[in-house]
Amino acid sequence: MELVFATGNSHKLKEASDILGKNVTLIMPKKLGYKGDIPETGATIEANSKMKCQFVWNKFGKTCFADDTALEVPSLGGAPGVHSARYAGEGHDDTANRAKLLDELTKVDRRKKNIRAARFRTVVTLIHKGTLYTFEGTMNGTIAEKESGEGGFGYDSIFIPDGCSCTFAEMSENQKNAISHRGIAMRKLANFLSRLQ
Repeated sequence: MELVFATGNSHKLKEASDILGKNVTLIMPKKLGYKGDIPETGATIEANSKMKCQFVWNKFGKTCFADDTALEVPSLGGAPGVHSARYAGEGHDDTANRAKLLDELTKVDRRKKNIRAARFRTVVTLIHKGTLYTFEGTMNGTIAEKESGEGGFGYDSIFIPDGCSCTFAEMSENQKNAISHRGIAMRKLANFLSRLQ
């Protein structure tokens, strides 16, 4: 089965391919000739996921899916949340986003409990034959005091999943995919797709 993945992120493409397995071939919009940005201006990750998927479906009419992910830190009022990819501002990268998050946590009132508690949440949207489906995955954890690990991307080097003693970035891809928010959502997608074939 061939699916269009509404992303330009090669890291996400690799993770999704590993999770969905050999029976699913993923292609990015740029392989279909689209070189522009995919809109994600929603107020929530659910809205962004649906917006990206609907955009690709309207453009190509092919079975497609999109995802959006938020890192939510309750002591920061849920930030970075829907702005996770652009937390440090437009034009900044993952390194700047992580630095800003670690800095913001130093300003939180130390009398508060669980200052470093966090959760990752991913929403995957699929459009198949014009019908929209959504799948969600959540992973609770803690923000580390400093970066650790060379793997992964985004906030992986500062996120320690509950029940683990290391960050996502210190895990192998298989270890991360087995427990991550995106892994959970993608496996729900994979189970759904297996019933279509």
